[in-house]
Amino acid sequence: MASNVPEPAKRFKDDHPNTACGNAAKIGTHDGIFHCDEVLACFMLQQLPQYATAEIIRTRDAAKLAECDIVVDVGAEFDRERHRYDHHQGTFNETLRSLRPDLNVKWDIRLSSAGLIYTFFGEDVIRQVFKNKLGLQEPSAECLQAVYKKVYEGFICEIDAIDNGVPMFEGVEPRYNISTHLSARVGAFNSQWDEPTPEPGCLQRFEKAKTYVGLEFIDKLKYYSSCWWPARDIVSKGLANRKALHESGEIFELEKPCPWKEHLYQLEQEQNIVGIPKYVIYCNRENDWRIICVPVQPSSFVCRKFLNKPWRGIRDEELEQLSGIAGANFCHQTGFIGGNKTREGALKMAIASLAAAEEA
Repeated sequence: MASNVPEPAKRFKDDHPNTACGNAAKIGTHDGIFHCDEVLACFMLQQLPQYATAEIIRTRDAAKLAECDIVVDVGAEFDRERHRYDHHQGTFNETLRSLRPDLNVKWDIRLSSAGLIYTFFGEDVIRQVFKNKLGLQEPSAECLQAVYKKVYEGFICEIDAIDNGVPMFEGVEPRYNISTHLSARVGAFNSQWDEPTPEPGCLQRFEKAKTYVGLEFIDKLKYYSSCWWPARDIVSKGLANRKALHESGEIFELEKPCPWKEHLYQLEQEQNIVGIPKYVIYCNRENDWRIICVPVQPSSFVCRKFLNKPWRGIRDEELEQLSGIAGANFCHQTGFIGGNKTREGALKMAIASLAAAEEA
């Protein structure tokens, strides 16, 4: 096994298999029960021009695997130069962070075959899916890197962790999140105990699973590139105008509802304003404005500063009278979100909450 891992940006002569004389490339993986990681690895590889028509060989026969241009999830060997991508050997402890230090990421989850293929081919896969499946222009370098990281965090990481049996918790915060349960769903494509065992080399169930996994992978790419990434500009504009909205700079406005939390935290880091924004306001629909408290982290309901405590759990006319703010119609009982009929009223609720004494 190769001990030195080449830099990820480097391309090797066998990145483009020799298909002269009509010989199609071959992707090797193990036979028997299949799992989400090698199914997804094969799908991703087949999005690339050099493997688009590749034959998938499911075997554990070393001689047959040796004939393959690339091998995933079998063979007890990780050798980037020879395109051998197994992760089961005891000496393998690579993560996205260890293999791609250029990305400066936090994830230290041991990679599965899906993670290994994504590590080295992910950017090219994203470009090809943009072009061939989504009909989108090639992403900018900034968009590509952001989507690459987000797809790993929200999709690949879970598959890596489950396949390797990585504990979700080693402290208070989870090391990863389970959001798709795709690994379990892929498992259901295998033959059940009371069904006939497929003939050697039969790919019918594997191909069904690969199509299923592929659709979900493409959906994730579409969401992160067409919905999540464009929201960054909206958040950026809101932050740029926050002091015009209120002199404190602790309230900002979104021109439309969008996925804003993760973009906010990243932009805060970039602009050296971490922790300053406390509330965000936006128009949810006509005559319905929202005041959202910024949480301490994206998935948390613990906020930097909750809405005014006496308002919590109060609605409509009673809330209007209590707050003295026209149009106030809602405050959640925990104080993380409130509502008003107008922009002016929503802003007044945020300002009043900002000025309210901290809870004991």
